[in-house]
Amino acid sequence: MSSDNDLVITEFNKTKKDWDNAYIQTQSHIKSIENHGINNINKELSLARLNGLAQDGLAMLSSAQFNLDLLIPQLPTDEHVQNAQLTLQSWNKEIQSLRSSLRNANLQAKANMRKAAQEERELLLGGGEESTTRRRNLQTKAGMTSAAESITESLRRTRQMMVQEVERSGSTLMAFEESTGVLKKAESEYKGHRSLLSRTRNLLSTMKRQDVLDRIILIVGFTLFSLAVLYVVSKRIGILKLQRKVVGAIKAGMASGKAEVAINHLAQVDEHELPNVGIGLGQPMHDEL
Repeated sequence: MSSDNDLVITEFNKTKKDWDNAYIQTQSHIKSIENHGINNINKELSLARLNGLAQDGLAMLSSAQFNLDLLIPQLPTDEHVQNAQLTLQSWNKEIQSLRSSLRNANLQAKANMRKAAQEERELLLGGGEESTTRRRNLQTKAGMTSAAESITESLRRTRQMMVQEVERSGSTLMAFEESTGVLKKAESEYKGHRSLLSRTRNLLSTMKRQDVLDRIILIVGFTLFSLAVLYVVSKRIGILKLQRKVVGAIKAGMASGKAEVAINHLAQVDEHELPNVGIGLGQPMHDEL
């Protein structure tokens, strides 16, 4: 907290120092404007240039006043606040006074310039070597002024073009930075999608292999099942035929009343239907299924 207060006090003192420097410079410029046109004083600086410097000084004073207004609520003690408010009020009065002095100085400068122009005109209209030398000097100065103005205008246009080019370059750089950010984002998204596509491709390959394996298993299982069904059905059909024939033979024997004929008939049936089946009483039986 103490360090923050020290920073505020330091900024307050810096603002007061900036105000004092700007105030002295502004007063000097206003004084130069007031004396402009008297005995060739400040001929190297035009009245517009002096007014521009004075306006810059007033702008610096207004900026210092604004900074002080912002610093007042941050001052650590009530005594500092009161002193700062009094200072702010005095600054406001001094700015108003400087503006009034600037207006009066411009009026005085115009009067001085009119007076100097009248004296110059009287001197030029007069005769003698001094008048001739003065006219030559004025012509030379007019040519130099015109050339200086032309050079100044050219430099102003060059500066404006450079400013525009700098702004255009800044816009281009910002566009490049935005494009770079978009490309980096797209690259990161592409990397994420690429890993996802790789995993998806591996999963599809695994599913395809599993599908082929399942198809093979189904085909083999269905084939084995069909063969087993055919085998069982064929066996069952043979047994049923044999059973029907035996029952028929028994019924035929019972109808004729001759058991021997039925036995012979059964033997004949066995010989015709099952010629390769030799089942003895002493032979073991084998399960066909």
